[in-house]
Amino acid sequence: MDAFDPLILARIQFAANISFHILFPTITIALGWALLGFKLAYNRTGNDAWMDAYRLWVKIFALSFAMGVVSGITMSFQFGTNWPGYMERVGNVAGPLLAYEVLTAFFLEAVFLGIMLFGFRRVPNWVHTMATCLVAGGTTLSAFWIIALNSWMQTPAGFELRDGIVHATDWWAIIFNPSMPYRLMHMLLASALTVSFLIAGMSAWRWLKDGGGEGVRRTLKAAVYAAALLIPVQIFVGDMHGLNTLEHQPQKVAAMEANWETRSHVPLVLFAIPDEKARTNHLEIAVPSGASLILKHEAAGVVPGLNDYEGNHPPVGPLFWGFRIMVGIGMLMLLTSWAASWTIGRRGVDALPRWLARALVAMTFSGWLATLAGWYVTEIGRQPWLVTGVLKTADAVGPVGAGMVASSLALYLIVYVVLLAAYIAVLYRLAKLGKAAPEAKPMFPLPGGGEGPAEALEVKS
Repeated sequence: MDAFDPLILARIQFAANISFHILFPTITIALGWALLGFKLAYNRTGNDAWMDAYRLWVKIFALSFAMGVVSGITMSFQFGTNWPGYMERVGNVAGPLLAYEVLTAFFLEAVFLGIMLFGFRRVPNWVHTMATCLVAGGTTLSAFWIIALNSWMQTPAGFELRDGIVHATDWWAIIFNPSMPYRLMHMLLASALTVSFLIAGMSAWRWLKDGGGEGVRRTLKAAVYAAALLIPVQIFVGDMHGLNTLEHQPQKVAAMEANWETRSHVPLVLFAIPDEKARTNHLEIAVPSGASLILKHEAAGVVPGLNDYEGNHPPVGPLFWGFRIMVGIGMLMLLTSWAASWTIGRRGVDALPRWLARALVAMTFSGWLATLAGWYVTEIGRQPWLVTGVLKTADAVGPVGAGMVASSLALYLIVYVVLLAAYIAVLYRLAKLGKAAPEAKPMFPLPGGGEGPAEALEVKS
């Protein structure tokens, strides 16, 4: 592989852009619903602690939303600069789906986010709650359209080719293509787990630093419980997604398992160094018949091998290791959340051992790592196709020279490293400022409007 091949550089550049971009929708998709939960808890109880949590996390939501919008625009430019063949061949499907996302979800989020941020005393309490609900719904709708397009690229349906150009024939089949429901649920749960560990980790950091306030304790408890409940569901959905992938993209599963021969009693490889040139694994540690049990639910189940797809399967190493990183982080999530929820449930937040609180802090951004690993498996696993069976990646790249791509890639990477460091620093700065003394004036007035518990509450000065 030539590192200065324009195709390779263009792929690395797009991978860098989408890796940076996806970090922020992964937060906003579920954080909108967490904010709605905080707001409904406040409406029900009138407890200021929930509004303290809302005030902090709505600012983090707004920051993440802004970062996602900016990085998404940068990424979309590359369809025209680096990948003109993509829209030329499949624009009749990709264009409308991207437009639906902007016309529905993006405007819903952008319009009502202002009310969430600045409408605390300017609108009635029920309007503020409704705005939070609509923004949360908008984030999920955005995920729906993007996953629909990405899934169609993996398992295309509802179209016909005319002179090599894709034309839609059944929009229902396009949107709800064979892999879309599984990918959507997997992504929504990944976002929920990312946000759960983000809130739990930052709340644990504040608790360790200065004890936090009641809002910190409540959000820590809620986030840990949410993670403990969601991770088993994600494991179940992930298994269903894997079975769907085995049906429609067997070469991807074969690469994930580093399985070379189609056979029964295929072992589950825990560790190995796949050698694609020799088409074998070195230093393999495996569980006998494990892969057959997982993928076929019987030890004698026949699992497809990579040798059946020689020359037409994805690179093995990235998929093999990416899948294991994703699963490994998922297991850490399971152990950490269950240990923390068991301790908190029995003895309360203040009895949480400091080592366990530090473990939660260490897991703050674990959702990002698992999501990126999963996306790499998904996207690299589609190769050599950009749209499976329709358009190869090499046929979509534009005539941009290697020097131009390499220089812009270097600039992107520098900017992204700086922005990511600044973003994380701002998160912790906001978390540090989020704990106000009981006598301090809140950062925002409490929502009013003449109804509900907010009506009886006063802003202390």
